[in-house]
Amino acid sequence: MKNIAVIGVGYVGLVTGTCLADLGHRVVCLDVNEERITNLNKGILPIYEPGLEEVVRRNVNAGRLLFTTHYPDAVNGTSPDLAAEYVFIAVGTPSAVDGKADLDYVRRAAESIAEVMDHPIIVVNKSTVPVGTGDWTADIIKSKQTRPIKFNVVSNPEFLREGNAIYDFMYPDRIVLGSLEREAAEKVAQLYLPVRATIMITDLRTAEMIKYASNAFLATKISFINEIANICEALGADVKEVATGMGYDKRIGRAFLDAGIGYGGSCFPKDVLALAHMAKERGRHPQLIQAVMDINADRRRQTVDKLRELLGGALQDKKIGILGLAFKPNTDDMRDAPALEVIELIEAEGGRVQAYDPVAMQVARQIKPNLELTVNPYECGAGCDAVVLMTEWNEFKQLDLRRLKNLMKSPVIIDARNVYEPEQVADMGFSYRGIGRGYNYR
Repeated sequence: MKNIAVIGVGYVGLVTGTCLADLGHRVVCLDVNEERITNLNKGILPIYEPGLEEVVRRNVNAGRLLFTTHYPDAVNGTSPDLAAEYVFIAVGTPSAVDGKADLDYVRRAAESIAEVMDHPIIVVNKSTVPVGTGDWTADIIKSKQTRPIKFNVVSNPEFLREGNAIYDFMYPDRIVLGSLEREAAEKVAQLYLPVRATIMITDLRTAEMIKYASNAFLATKISFINEIANICEALGADVKEVATGMGYDKRIGRAFLDAGIGYGGSCFPKDVLALAHMAKERGRHPQLIQAVMDINADRRRQTVDKLRELLGGALQDKKIGILGLAFKPNTDDMRDAPALEVIELIEAEGGRVQAYDPVAMQVARQIKPNLELTVNPYECGAGCDAVVLMTEWNEFKQLDLRRLKNLMKSPVIIDARNVYEPEQVADMGFSYRGIGRGYNYR
């Protein structure tokens, strides 16, 4: 068992700390947000992630997972035998106005670690950070130490999918570690031996770049299939079958070839933007990455275009139901959720919106306090001129569409996730538009 400190109890930090505890290590998670730590000590989680609450409870009860706001307790322990050997930095790196990753939280964490550390440690950058941040973090710690104490910095980018984070931690495709000191990376690798995954050890900057390149490539696949969807709509082809046919080719694969409203969330938007910013700073011209972002931005506007098409050209005084607010199923994360922009576009044209999501309602109230929220998907559609399906929750896949139709003012569905089969929905009497589904229906 190793002693570990994790700085930050947001999505990455809480999942990482909890899963490391579940592997048998003693983990102290720290956050400067007192309310979050108070709630965690009461068993109240700041995020929704399937299965996470149970794993947190199990490890808290076992004494392997603790929460604090006090840096000395997290880094040095309450006694020498509890001092952290590893300190993970897992704080947020939001986008600045110019697209550059904001490293203020990383800087504060590095400074705080340096000011309190009284023994050698390995600092592990778990946050998604620009290439070169590992060197920068080391410089900060050196400059802020009260006395010289040996430490190493290791980059360990995360590849957790929201909604599948525990599985992804326990059964990863690979674990990437980067450091200027291979021995330090090998020590971090020891923490992950129980998961029996492929471990890649490289230098700091390469490890940091692997994270950005991976997310940019996945975002590219999403924007590519959405571009193909646009062409399918013009030519009468079905993008779902096109994607299936493409996916049989092992060089392409079927993953991330689902046409729809585009990507959102906390990772792809800011990481692709940050990679483009890094390239431009060094005099490069990231043409493909820029196109990926442009195509993604178009998806939200095109959804509203479909609404206008089916509602006679104007949204003024139209009542629109939005099914799904989270950027994807199995999470309550609404950061850069496509639904938010679609709602704002509808409201800007004088339309009225009412919405429903199985788990993101509380988050929605905080972000848009004036948004009308309903208790179920049928109430969401009641009296509406159209319904837009924005998130492919299983609950929506099983809707009684005939019941929904009888509650609506006019039977219009925009299926922004291609959940339904166009012919079946049209046969029920709906005016339907999917994404790249070939010929239009009624």
